[in-house]
Amino acid sequence: MDPRPMTATGEPTNVLVVDDLPEKILVYRTILGELNQNLITAGSGEEALRAVLAYDFAVILLDVQMPGMNGLETASLIRRRKRSAHTPIIFLTAFADEVRATEGYAQGAVDYITTPVVPAILRAKVRVFADLYRMTQQVRRQAEERIALAEERTRRAAAEEANQRLAFLTHAGAVLAGSLDQSVIAQDAIRLSLSYLADAAVLVTVPVDGRESRVLRGRNSSSGSILETELERDALDRELASAVDQATSENATIPLSETVLAVPLRVRGQVTAVLGLSRQQTGRSFPAADIAVAETLASRVAVALENARLYHEVQQADRQKNEFLSMLAHELRNPLAPIRNATEVLNHDGIDADRIRWAHGVIDRQLTHLVRLVDDLLDVSRITLGKIRLAVERVDLESVVTQAVEAVRPLVDKFRHQLAVAFPGHPVHVQGDPTRLIQVFANLLNNAAKYTEPGGRIDLTVEIKAPPAGDGSHVPALAEVRIRDTGVGIAPELLPTVFDLFTQASRSLDRSQGGLGIGLTLVRRLVEMHGGFVEARSTGIGHGSEFTVFLPVAETPHAPSPVEAPSGAHNQNEPAPLRIVIIDDNTDGAESLADLIGLLGHQARTAYDGPTGIDVVRDFEPDIVLLDIGLPGMDGFEVARRLRSDPVTRGATLITISGYGRDEDRALSREAGCAYHFVKPVEIRSLQTMFSALRSSVHSGTHAN
Repeated sequence: MDPRPMTATGEPTNVLVVDDLPEKILVYRTILGELNQNLITAGSGEEALRAVLAYDFAVILLDVQMPGMNGLETASLIRRRKRSAHTPIIFLTAFADEVRATEGYAQGAVDYITTPVVPAILRAKVRVFADLYRMTQQVRRQAEERIALAEERTRRAAAEEANQRLAFLTHAGAVLAGSLDQSVIAQDAIRLSLSYLADAAVLVTVPVDGRESRVLRGRNSSSGSILETELERDALDRELASAVDQATSENATIPLSETVLAVPLRVRGQVTAVLGLSRQQTGRSFPAADIAVAETLASRVAVALENARLYHEVQQADRQKNEFLSMLAHELRNPLAPIRNATEVLNHDGIDADRIRWAHGVIDRQLTHLVRLVDDLLDVSRITLGKIRLAVERVDLESVVTQAVEAVRPLVDKFRHQLAVAFPGHPVHVQGDPTRLIQVFANLLNNAAKYTEPGGRIDLTVEIKAPPAGDGSHVPALAEVRIRDTGVGIAPELLPTVFDLFTQASRSLDRSQGGLGIGLTLVRRLVEMHGGFVEARSTGIGHGSEFTVFLPVAETPHAPSPVEAPSGAHNQNEPAPLRIVIIDDNTDGAESLADLIGLLGHQARTAYDGPTGIDVVRDFEPDIVLLDIGLPGMDGFEVARRLRSDPVTRGATLITISGYGRDEDRALSREAGCAYHFVKPVEIRSLQTMFSALRSSVHSGTHAN
């Protein structure tokens, strides 16, 4: 891709990747491709220096270990050139240590990334610097435009006044560009106004998103300028307040009189604040040239404030992301310690049956916790990408709520909570995916149980909110599922963002309840996918919380279908055991699964790669093949296709057991000839049910292919 200068917001920026290994360059191209930046590569330090002489870069990714001129030397030479002295440099190395990191930071590095890199982290860091580069370019372009405009207008006035105004605007640009703190920028705007434009000045922000207007005022006196902050709106001079209000409503500069002027600060055409200027003390008027200077100053102040806000948002998003990743690592490691301890106990000779059952329970509970964490992460990712599909059917709301209650009953009993559930006296039906609705209510109940002190109370009520009568509209009735607890409550500042991704991760790194804090994000997005919405209420810390889910009620309820009575126990003799082959390159996983299958009364053989697995299937002639996808060399799909094409092996039922669980993976499994697709770790009870069904079909002559 040919490098080109960035000329408009959103266009690509130049990114330089320096590495002497072509295969690593290819990896970085692949990882960064989706960012749509102008990726320029160099295979040595010398090539990198030539590229820096020719182009400007948003960020440089620099390998430390290179033959000839290494990365640290290259960075030092880049820093010596004035134009590239502040270009961000991220070092890429497989041998990061404190000494090397210190040396790298001394050469001007902004970050260190160890290789092999995590694609998401590398993309996120490059994206941040690309955005910051765009903002810097935006400030530069707008400053140049405003300076050009000011110069054009001031040339019409006298030469001395033009020079003074130009000097003022130049100084103002330098001052406003010196900070990314909104409070500092606002104070600088007042001081600049007092130094040249007015005897008194105010900066009044426009209320937005429920926030109140803020007023900053300054005035000149015999002792110098006086700055007053956080004033009440009523404290403004009546004439100046009137000019500010008019400029806000009309989105235009308002010269209310010869001595009072109000100039709006605009961001993307919208008024965000108003700069009010008064010369009543000295009686001077505002000529056209001074009004132009005031408008230019207001424009620069607006840009500086907006850039400060964007910078703060980028910092906040990056901080929340880092806190979330830290929490993720913490939560994924937590279950590993008891699992390791339990396995060490099992390794000791002579342990009794009670100790074995204890160890099994520990491993099972912690594994369940790990699976839930991974499932939550995958669900958030799938919903965000729009890849979750709802299996919509007519659902009895009482049924799904009852199942959710049963799912969290162990946690409720553990904390000795009182759980009261109230349903209306008639069935309530909604259109939805029962599995996902159970997940919604179980998440909310799980949170209520975890964040309520032992012995607390949780109330769950289901009600119908009828639409307004007689208005001629077709608004459906809403089912309200309200979950109220007496727990820790929610701070007022957290309520507006309680459903946002990463918000929960900021609670604390030492919180005792565990979890990733993404359950409420899942709740909101799943409810919205069902055409409903969810609300959170709390009067503050220590006063409990209330979450209400609103779902449209199905218009024409039907009588529930009769439930088939469970079939009676079979009196016939138990069929012969199944013959099963497990093909998985994870030796521990294959052997442990073979042991479990043996305990279920079946015969199992194992293989750890595709060709060997095909040979074992030929020799053993199994009824079932449990097949991993991610095999080395010949992957599981190819193994399945070869087994299906061979007359000797095509009779076996192929079942995929894999860590890949996307819809695409399931489709590929079906195309390769696999009858079922399970995602690791698979519940042994699920396999046992599957084996029972397949065993019946095998011995009845209806073996599935």
